[in-house]
Amino acid sequence: ADIAGRIVAGDYPVGGRLPSERELAQLLNVSRPTVREALFALELDGYVEVRMGSGVYVMARAPRGGTAVNVDVGPFELLEARRAFEAEAAALAATRVSEEQLAELEALLQEINDGLAAGDILRSEAADQAFHLKVAEATGNSAIFDVVASLWEARDRSPQYRLLTQKAREARVDPVGDEHAAILDAVRGGSPDNARRAMQLHLNRVFESLIAATEVHEIEETRRRISATRSKFSPQS
Repeated sequence: ADIAGRIVAGDYPVGGRLPSERELAQLLNVSRPTVREALFALELDGYVEVRMGSGVYVMARAPRGGTAVNVDVGPFELLEARRAFEAEAAALAATRVSEEQLAELEALLQEINDGLAAGDILRSEAADQAFHLKVAEATGNSAIFDVVASLWEARDRSPQYRLLTQKAREARVDPVGDEHAAILDAVRGGSPDNARRAMQLHLNRVFESLIAATEVHEIEETRRRISATRSKFSPQS
């Protein structure tokens, strides 16, 4: 999404608010997650400031420090790739997992839950990552493991994903123990279809939670909805 180019060109003036995410998606003919990823990059570069409950405001016509951040792959693209690869990894793991690996997954699930109970999100997140990598390892296929590991490495090095993670923590989007338990149960049960579905459902929920955590609810849109609701329920003359 070429929003930065429009800011540099002065189409969106400094101090002004960008069009809504929906409008930008329509204008640029891209998806809303793609617009959201572009906004993360613009925020990292200091072009814009996101004001929750108000909108996204232009702060500068050049990147902070004169050089744009190397934004790497977008966080929602990564999640889409993880959903594709990790779902199939879980399906294969269900047919090959060893008792030792099941015990390791059980211990990692406990670590996720213990971290959540202690309010230690970093501990829980580390166990979450280890859990997913252990599922990939359980496929017994080193190429599959390398692909899944590379997606997590891309996640860790992506400035956009780090910003997304910060926003998610502020919104209290934490790993969910029950979803990982469902993945473990499905892998233990030996059904590729159930394991694939459990992983897909988990990563769908992660995607939706991160979208919700970074939603910018604009005042005008909220007012319009309230006005429409009042009109709907007001007495008719």
